[in-house]
Amino acid sequence: MAETLVSPGVLARENDQSFITQNPVNVGAALIGPTVKGRVNVPTLITSYSDFTNRFGAVLTSGSNEYTFFTSISAYNYFINGGESLLVTRVVSGSYTPATSSFVSGSTTGSLNSGSAFVLETLSEGAIMNSTGSEDISGSLTNGTSDNVRWEIQNSSTASGTFTLLVRQGNDNTNDKTILETWTGLSLDPKASNFISRIIGDQDLNYNSTDNQVEVSGSYPNASRYIRVKSIDSDFLTPDYFDNNGNPKAAYTGFIPANQSGSFGDAVGEIKAGANFYENINNSNTQGLVADNYTNMINLMSNQDDYRFNILLAPGIYNSDYTPACTSMITNTQNRGDSLLVLDLVPYASSITTTTTQAAARNTSYAASYWPWVQVLDPDTGAQVWVPASTVMGGVFAYNDSVSEPWFAPAGINRGGLSQVIRAEKKLSQANRDTLYQGKVNPIATFPGTGVVVYGQKTLQQRASALDRVNVRRLLIQLKSYISQVAQNLVFEQNTIATRNAFLSQVNPYLESVQQRQGLYAFKVVMDDSNNTPDVIDRNQMVGQIYIQPTKTAEFIYLDFNILPTGATFPA
Repeated sequence: MAETLVSPGVLARENDQSFITQNPVNVGAALIGPTVKGRVNVPTLITSYSDFTNRFGAVLTSGSNEYTFFTSISAYNYFINGGESLLVTRVVSGSYTPATSSFVSGSTTGSLNSGSAFVLETLSEGAIMNSTGSEDISGSLTNGTSDNVRWEIQNSSTASGTFTLLVRQGNDNTNDKTILETWTGLSLDPKASNFISRIIGDQDLNYNSTDNQVEVSGSYPNASRYIRVKSIDSDFLTPDYFDNNGNPKAAYTGFIPANQSGSFGDAVGEIKAGANFYENINNSNTQGLVADNYTNMINLMSNQDDYRFNILLAPGIYNSDYTPACTSMITNTQNRGDSLLVLDLVPYASSITTTTTQAAARNTSYAASYWPWVQVLDPDTGAQVWVPASTVMGGVFAYNDSVSEPWFAPAGINRGGLSQVIRAEKKLSQANRDTLYQGKVNPIATFPGTGVVVYGQKTLQQRASALDRVNVRRLLIQLKSYISQVAQNLVFEQNTIATRNAFLSQVNPYLESVQQRQGLYAFKVVMDDSNNTPDVIDRNQMVGQIYIQPTKTAEFIYLDFNILPTGATFPA
């Protein structure tokens, strides 16, 4: 259809402005710390607290006492307050290895080779995964616990060349099985779609400190949450199990694993006796660890390409005694530019002066601190325990984002309530709160009839600007994240008006939506000939300028009550 009129008439044109704006990629928090079990030095995406306990455990039994790591309590608070995804990285002290399966015999109906048909390995590491031991008359393992696993093969069939593998909880028994996973129709035929390694997975993940990355070995991604196929004896492989007539080859029928069960063993690594927990952590022992145990994983979290998150938590590490580790976390967070660090400043029983002194030593809009410590009910032991503020702050951010937006203040009675907190370490007066807030520390206040509330939202930035508030910093993080995603799709595209308009057609509607959702007063995006001159284009550059006016929060409300004499008129 012609787009211009040559002779008199009417031209009806369509301008489609109903493009659906692509939503930004949603990311959750990242949590670094010790756990009862799980993979070591491998960030793992968790989507619920039950998922967390299945992979990382909950309660550590030491002698006659039970403890829960800050990591577990933090994960619980995060998910119970609406968090959807959590990137958990386990750190340990010493050497930890996974457990391997006991002997897997071939079928007794045919020829047997010496050796185990295949070897399974737990994804979780540490001696806690060892379930090997004597089995009583009920089929219960002496060393079986709720934290480790055992295996069982059922439905072994030489006719089909398949078998079923069960992953069972370590503390079950023959008459009362707790089946965690069921893998049916498995085979040892490497050419088949149901090959055991292909279905369950055989990849091994290990951190390489030289390259600061997690290296992957093995061919097939791990589908199981508990185990992987470590190896298969080549003598037991059954390639092309059936002959041309569809019958099992006699040479292979003896290789199908028989119906049997077994356990896992030979793992090493455990929490050393004498670990300090809760309010007893100090400068040389934080839940059985020292600062160096965190170093590699703090460095790994600087990898923005592989690991996406918007909040970083490391409860148990605090600024006064673990300064180098905190410096690394701040530096990495600033360099990433897409997340906020919740930084604890001091151990339990510290003074307000000590706390504000530690805050004064930091100057960044990419970190925020909260004080004092709080007492919570341990979700797994039922005990009342003391935890640093970062342990519960993940839940505050999760709740804020679930009921409003990241650019709303995660503070105050509406969004900063700490319903899981029993009491704060110190009941802060107005003067205490003033001192803390002037010192860049966000108070955790206690109000009669309301309870414990986060009552501040300052970042640790010293200079007064819009970025000295958490809601503005998080607004910028959100905007940069989305707009960078849009721009990433334009790299290596032609530097033309059409490409620039493609950018504007996505960014402007998104910023309009943020404005409608009370994130911005106003904005303007410039990407045209004014800032993409021929000289800029010749340098293979494309320039965009984004001007925003972030909304501010009402933190200081003044109410003037004016008492007038009888008969006076009220001002208009």
